[in-house]
Amino acid sequence: MFTVDQNEKLILVTNDDGIHTGGLRALEEVASAFGKVVVVAPKEGQSGMAHAITVKTPIRVNKLSETANSIHYSTNGTPVDCVKMAMNRLLPRKPDLLLAGINHGGNASSSVIYSGTMAATIEACLYGIPSIGLSLLNFSKEADFSVAKQITHQIIKETIAKGIPKGVCLNVNIPALPKNVIKGIKICRQNHGVWREEFEHRTDPSGYDYYWLTGTFEDMEPQSNETDEWALRNNYVSIVPVQFDLTAYKFMDELKKWDL
Repeated sequence: MFTVDQNEKLILVTNDDGIHTGGLRALEEVASAFGKVVVVAPKEGQSGMAHAITVKTPIRVNKLSETANSIHYSTNGTPVDCVKMAMNRLLPRKPDLLLAGINHGGNASSSVIYSGTMAATIEACLYGIPSIGLSLLNFSKEADFSVAKQITHQIIKETIAKGIPKGVCLNVNIPALPKNVIKGIKICRQNHGVWREEFEHRTDPSGYDYYWLTGTFEDMEPQSNETDEWALRNNYVSIVPVQFDLTAYKFMDELKKWDL
């Protein structure tokens, strides 16, 4: 039966790709070296859901398995729903760490706004939990997570030893490269970039029109060596400290001068 001693670490694991993905299994395997693990993840893929929550339909939770060291739940909700449900209903106590991922595909630059992986990370951060979102730059279902697991272990170890300030979480992106090609881990800021969306017009077999979202990423500062995009292009793991306070502090004094 799953129980957690006060001296044991309790780690909450979630993702946005779904409960049955290789990235989630890889992350759970690494997390289990540090404590007891509770997995709460969407039953199906929820990529691109950002910070969405479910308010118009019931949220259902299924316990899939339980051992002395781990429990697995799936939900029909979003990644943020998974964190909220874990905190309010499923966990025996507040977790010592939240891990989200390992995402199939990167979440650098402005992708952090749309990412369900990072939304779950930020949600846990709101609860005051040290939180890390992790992504591998490989969208394949058959992606190799062996190198990502080694890097994840290193980052978790340092997080537990050094801590993360309240109100801050980590966005980690890992190149899909052999270990000997990765140059190291670089602490970065978020790149200024945008997705230029295109809605491709198509016609279904019944003759009805529909649109399929496509697009390309535009890097607004390709020469800066301080950003996550630069680090990833140059074969570094990127870590960006992220905060949920969106206040534009530099503009506050100017705004106070307005005739309001």
